[in-house]
Amino acid sequence: MITVIIAGGSGTRLWPLSTPEHPKHLLKLTGERSLLQTAYDRAHKLGDTIYVVTEASHSDKLREQLPELSEDSFLIEPGRRGTAHCIVFALDAIARKHDKDEPVAFIHSDHFIRNIDGVKNSFDTAADRSKKDKKIVLIGVEPTYPAICFGYIKRGATIDAGSGIHEVELFKEKPDYETALSYVESGSYLWNCGYFVGSVNTFLSKMEDNAPDLYDNYLKLSKIDNISADSYNEAYLSFDSQPIDTVLIEKTKDLAVVIADFDWMDVGSFKELHDVVSKDIDNNYFSGKGVYPIEVNNVYIRNEEDKPIAVIGLNDVIVINTPDGILVSRIDVSHRTGEVAKILHP
Repeated sequence: MITVIIAGGSGTRLWPLSTPEHPKHLLKLTGERSLLQTAYDRAHKLGDTIYVVTEASHSDKLREQLPELSEDSFLIEPGRRGTAHCIVFALDAIARKHDKDEPVAFIHSDHFIRNIDGVKNSFDTAADRSKKDKKIVLIGVEPTYPAICFGYIKRGATIDAGSGIHEVELFKEKPDYETALSYVESGSYLWNCGYFVGSVNTFLSKMEDNAPDLYDNYLKLSKIDNISADSYNEAYLSFDSQPIDTVLIEKTKDLAVVIADFDWMDVGSFKELHDVVSKDIDNNYFSGKGVYPIEVNNVYIRNEEDKPIAVIGLNDVIVINTPDGILVSRIDVSHRTGEVAKILHP
């Protein structure tokens, strides 16, 4: 199996830790390795052929963090054009060097997963099913709470009960709390973590049937001999920016989904980050020197500078201090940090 790590997100909801110059997948947020490096660790479990797709401004930092990979393993977008064209770009690069019937797994660089063996089991199952049925196969995670920040997959008829494979009945975008609660209580919905498995030929077949514009753009790129040529860059930059979910995945009727055999969290905001890090008996997380908490509960405090931070008598808050800014927020509304980041970095 070939694995492609998509590493192009900006992580605005984790400002001021995550910035345009140093986005979240390059940060050590959950341990001694960055989110990108832990994604590589998972990818390496799936096979030896690994590609990383990113855009030019961060490519040097990715190379520094992943010295194990050869120069050819880094696929550098001329500019961000959404996940739809990011995947088209990767498929074209892979088709030039590999068997177009070999399964390709697309994963993301900013997720938190502990069970690497479970990842291998789930993706091997997805690859086998994709190869057998010539379908794009998704990985879905059993929800553990009514999340309003994730999309959902409603699973349909059972394809293989023993392997946890189902048809995909429909997709639901980020719901309100009551709707999310009904999804969890029904037992029929999975979190959509944005993982896809399928060969180049399978993706192209589904594009031709369901997303002809995307298919045409693939053909435009594939007809250019040199992937590094100016003409290739110009062609790519002429494409629009769209997510793969709405352009292709949600329009494709014969999808399958594998129920994940691993834990999963998209570290998209400080609430999710607080959920996954190790905390003390009062559910507090402290990082950095000069942190002085008194009578706090359920807080995330991180200090990236030398000046002291004192937090007294507060519960359920995020306090972040970095050279790029200071954030103080209630945990439950910390996702709105992205609104501030977009004002500061339009």
